Amino acid sequence: MTALSDPRGAAAGNLELAAAATLKPIEDVAGAMGLGPHLIEHYGRGVAKIDLAAIDELADRPRAKYVLVTAVTPTPFGEGKTTTTVGLGQGLNRLGHRATISVRQPSMGPALGIKGGGAGGGQSQVVPMERMNLHLTGDLHAVGAAHNQLAAMVDNHLHRGSPSGLDPAEVGWRRVLDVNDRALRHIVTGLGARTDGPLRETGFDITAASEVMATLALTTSLRDLRARLGRIVVGYTGDGEPVTAEALHAAGAMTVLLREALKPNLLQTMENTPALVHCGPFGNIATGNSSVVADLIGIRSGDYLVTEAGFAADMGAERFFNLKCRASGLVPDAAVVVATVRALKAHSGRHRLVAGRPLPPELLEECPDDVHAGAVNLHAQLAVLRRHGVTPVVAINAFPADHPSELAAVREIAEAAGVRSAVSTHFVHGGAGALELAEAVAEAAAESSEFTFLYPSGATLRDKIAAIATEVYGADGVDYAPAAARALESHQVHGYGDLGVCVAKTHLSVSADPARKGAPTGWRLPVREVRLAAGAGFVYPICGDITTMPGLGSTPAAEAIDIDDHGRTIGLF
Repeated sequence: MTALSDPRGAAAGNLELAAAATLKPIEDVAGAMGLGPHLIEHYGRGVAKIDLAAIDELADRPRAKYVLVTAVTPTPFGEGKTTTTVGLGQGLNRLGHRATISVRQPSMGPALGIKGGGAGGGQSQVVPMERMNLHLTGDLHAVGAAHNQLAAMVDNHLHRGSPSGLDPAEVGWRRVLDVNDRALRHIVTGLGARTDGPLRETGFDITAASEVMATLALTTSLRDLRARLGRIVVGYTGDGEPVTAEALHAAGAMTVLLREALKPNLLQTMENTPALVHCGPFGNIATGNSSVVADLIGIRSGDYLVTEAGFAADMGAERFFNLKCRASGLVPDAAVVVATVRALKAHSGRHRLVAGRPLPPELLEECPDDVHAGAVNLHAQLAVLRRHGVTPVVAINAFPADHPSELAAVREIAEAAGVRSAVSTHFVHGGAGALELAEAVAEAAAESSEFTFLYPSGATLRDKIAAIATEVYGADGVDYAPAAARALESHQVHGYGDLGVCVAKTHLSVSADPARKGAPTGWRLPVREVRLAAGAGFVYPICGDITTMPGLGSTPAAEAIDIDDHGRTIGLF
């Protein structure tokens, strides 16, 4: 068998390093968390599911310190939140603490597309790496099956004359697939004979963008999941009344399909730190956080629970605070903001980075002034944490091309802001490279804090959106397109005003314009559409163009993935 060569060179080393890791028996990893064998269901070597009975069994144990890992506004390459999360967990364990990490399950589509895997990197990875990135225990496929079962029942309902009065033109429930495939963004179903179903326009989203995924991530129990699925709104009648999955008698079957997927997955890091891997909501339109049930188990499993939130603090951390923390009842003790020299230099506005292309040579030249010029973005992200009463720590994720003067510049920025900082080399050195960061986080988490939500749940939807826009993004206000204003009013009238808000916008800027770097001022948040995710428990205003079905690039990662003569995966990065 001839394997494909990997054009990414050293990036392929992630898989090789992960394959060389010495895994502990998964029951030993569970035992370190205080989980007995009766709570563990094996899924092959190095992977298990945890029975939800663990939540009640661990309830009387001490609560761990809860640490969130977030970041500055990322470049198209990402700044290493997962790698930092893994490295920090390993570093805390090296200091003698019992740490568990909780991360999202990677979507297979981006892993085979341009982004690559989501297991971390270098000496700070979750293993088995290829299992985590490709299928794992089948949770994403279960989400897809439940979502598409509802889609099939919607079309069958229309085919049978729509007894509920559901208007075919008002159906908003699309189908999903865990593959990057731009050709499925807009399709027509029902072609053929009359018996082949109603003819209508629809499309596919990637599975991570499914409301079912967001619902699974925010639920607290099987009973809660059943209730949430029933509240999903699939469309509206001609009179504008919502039609739910419960009305179509679809929620019961969906719950059955998701029963096993609701159990968190247990893996380990390269240094055998327990790793909870569960759920992967799309970061642009959903929470971008791992599951509540995983954290309810992890919070009673040791001294520290380290979790991460997608994208920067203005997106992932804000949603973690105001959506996930409301659902779980847990509040953080500290938060880590991952910053890289390249990201801060990009936020100076003097460099242009393009996904899939090498870093521009001038960005790699020594220039602390560029780092200081981009510091405004780091300050904006720190302000988000402080607004919520959470103590921040700046993790300076060091790359080989970084110059000592530039790393020192990031330290100076953090010191001037009155924030702890640490240079971390966890990618190269694993937990040993994260000891300084682990010490800083332990100090921050030991301080008393007064966590606060951004808005009360009883505020109007307009007030919630305004709070996020002005207090988190730094906008001067919010402008609604006529259709968005009508939808917002309808959601408020139909009893959805107490739901949270999850603003869907670009992750490449604090603003709604991906081209605006730093921390833009003098702008207003443009809301073109407001959609409802009643099962997940939020509405999501859409600002700008958000693609919920990614496409493949000119050189997809899938081209480099193959099997060697020994049956081992190669080319995954």
